[in-house]
Amino acid sequence: MQNGKRKILGNKVYLYLTEFFAGMSVMAVELGASRLLAPYFSSSQIVWTIIIGTIMIAMALGNIYGGRAADKNPDPDKLYGRIIIAAIWIALIPVVGKYVIIGISVLMIFSVNSMFLIWAAFAACMVIFVFPLFLLGTVTPSLVKFTVEDLGDSGKTVGMLNASNTIGSIIGTFVPTFVTIPAVGTSITFLIFSGILLVLAILYFLSGKGSESGEGKKNAKNAAKIIAGIIVLIVACLTGHSDSFAFWEKDLTYEGESVYNYLQVREDSRRVYLSTNVLFGVQSVYEKDGTLTGMYYDYAMAAPYMAGVMEKDGLDVLILGMGTGTYATQCNRYFQGMRIEGVEIDKDITRLAREYFHLSQDVPVYEYDGRAYLNAVEKTYDVIMVDAYQDITIPFQMSSVEFFTMVKEHLNPGGVMVVNMNMRGQEGEEGIAFSLSQTISSVFPYCYYVNCGEYSSNREFFATESKDALDVMARGLEKEGQQDLIAMMQKVTENLIPFSRMEKDGKAADHGVMTDDQAPVELLGMQVIDQLIADEVKYYKAIYKEGGIKGLMEAFDF
Repeated sequence: MQNGKRKILGNKVYLYLTEFFAGMSVMAVELGASRLLAPYFSSSQIVWTIIIGTIMIAMALGNIYGGRAADKNPDPDKLYGRIIIAAIWIALIPVVGKYVIIGISVLMIFSVNSMFLIWAAFAACMVIFVFPLFLLGTVTPSLVKFTVEDLGDSGKTVGMLNASNTIGSIIGTFVPTFVTIPAVGTSITFLIFSGILLVLAILYFLSGKGSESGEGKKNAKNAAKIIAGIIVLIVACLTGHSDSFAFWEKDLTYEGESVYNYLQVREDSRRVYLSTNVLFGVQSVYEKDGTLTGMYYDYAMAAPYMAGVMEKDGLDVLILGMGTGTYATQCNRYFQGMRIEGVEIDKDITRLAREYFHLSQDVPVYEYDGRAYLNAVEKTYDVIMVDAYQDITIPFQMSSVEFFTMVKEHLNPGGVMVVNMNMRGQEGEEGIAFSLSQTISSVFPYCYYVNCGEYSSNREFFATESKDALDVMARGLEKEGQQDLIAMMQKVTENLIPFSRMEKDGKAADHGVMTDDQAPVELLGMQVIDQLIADEVKYYKAIYKEGGIKGLMEAFDF
């Protein structure tokens, strides 16, 4: 070891620990990035691809720079100074990250005409996460330079460094997902790993001083970095520890995070709402006065009529994607003898359902993936509702021919499946709703759909093997005495449209059918999202074109 270098560098265990915690922090930041972005851009495969891609870019550039910098100036102080800067940046993410995302989104809305979510998510990743991970990417090549003393054992040393980084990355994958994010939230997770990096660097700088000329000036600079890092971390802990992603919302009833979701409950004098994604609407509703919601759940009430609820001694109903149980609660209110079971992968949503949405304790809810549940049980049902959306997209494994075949096998004779399609798009467009419809109609011989109102993007799709389903529904409505439900079902009947598989350009009717092998649900959904966003911001784009920023500020009363 060269004269003037800190004694701690003689301890390879410490260098391996540096590599270990650097790898752990990279993965923790990556997982934190997915949770920070999810409420704004979803957590679809597309968003994950953007996160992984930008992080790999950052790490690759960091490896290149770190190697060159170590060859040019092999001073370990430079490396641990970069670690301090990375720690400071990561600590600031929970303080300013949400505002950066909103700012980028606003700019993108007015400058991008298509693929808004992709470009906005990519820009947010580049601005927020690339720089600190670029700095952490310099760790490995720098440590190789400091650690290898004899070419005879260079392979062993490099192998140990890479192993330390990999083990740290493995632990950094599991700890945020299963420990810190569910326990203390995304914001504090960033702060925890910022603190780890800061402590790592402080131990290095406190390990002893060199004796080279000019060392006093260097030590002063390093001390300044340490003090700055400590101050920023303390300020961030005081101001950036909030788990509130919806910082513009006031008086939320509940806000938190689970292993799977960001969760938000709010209520007014009439309703209680659940949102699992801040910017993309409401996932569940509870009507305090016990009336219909006016939303897609009401349209889906046609399924029990089609299955013969008025002619049978109750029905067996399975809800895949139980949420907080809006559909289950309505079925129990309006029909007698309903035997309802729910499947919900997120146990925290089920907890909220019991606590805030008055889901009956008599309704069992199983903590399962919907498809895995069907694989595990042999029971059959009269109605199966599929409402298993993750953020704004349906999981691909619940959108394929194989899945809908499995649903059909779990239906009793005369049974009905109803699927909530939350992004129907415009008529004639081949988006996610079209492909789902094509797929379902390849499995079920009788299919119908109804659009849920002029201002809703939802569509309810009914599928059955019974050719008499509509006649059964008509007979049931003749026996129904609840006028609000009769009026709702008349609205459904008047707008119900039969669906048959469509051909295109002479191709077979399997055009658009999705399978386990090929189900591009994210890309299909993105097409619809682009159109929805374009429709929403058209008014403000016109104001901006006419009056610029000043016009927008006047429109928002700024």
